Amino acid sequence: MKILAIDSSGITASCAITEDDTVLAEYTVSYKKTHSETLMPMIDAVCSMTDTDIALIDAVAVAKGPGSFTGLRIGSATAKGIAGAAGKPVIPVPTVDALAMNLWGCEDIIVPLMDARRNETYSGIYTFENGRLKIIREQNAGPVDDVIRELGIIGKRVVFLGDGVPVFRDRIEEKLKTGHLFAPASCNRQRASCVGVLAAIYHSEGIYESASAHKPEYLRMSQAERERMKKENDNL
Repeated sequence: MKILAIDSSGITASCAITEDDTVLAEYTVSYKKTHSETLMPMIDAVCSMTDTDIALIDAVAVAKGPGSFTGLRIGSATAKGIAGAAGKPVIPVPTVDALAMNLWGCEDIIVPLMDARRNETYSGIYTFENGRLKIIREQNAGPVDDVIRELGIIGKRVVFLGDGVPVFRDRIEEKLKTGHLFAPASCNRQRASCVGVLAAIYHSEGIYESASAHKPEYLRMSQAERERMKKENDNL
């Protein structure tokens, strides 16, 4: 099964082509350009390098969220456009689950942290059992102190990764008393290959949807929505 995988949920833009147990190509950039500038040229590049006719792929996988509202919209629109034109399904993959896949096989507690601003993080709690990702707490949005408190109750060594680590590292060092590590640069950001690997599992379990049905999963309101709601409440 050949899957085009996309992740533009954070600072990193990444796309990959996976086929069964092989990552044929992966293109990942964490730099200043916006995803609207980089994503399609990256997809064109991996397709060209692997002689992949995008019309003949079996599915398009996309990190469905949470993450940057703009990044998620770009990734979703790209996935919907490609899948819709090719008549293929979209496989939505939770962003934080895919981040945890960077540390496949790790038996410690795995906690991806994405910077959600306002001292909050998108996170989840995971480990691996017999090579399978085990979700201890599903991805959600909330204060980093809540994550630290929950990890203190679990009481096991933790490995942190994600773009939230530089933001919250000092707080973690101050508050978390159990053993913990921080993943190195080689495996601490979004990778489309991880989205593709999870997507293949989900597809085998019948978890996919039509291009027209796909929507990002934001987990919380945007700044514009919060401001509109505040104005409406102030006018009551």
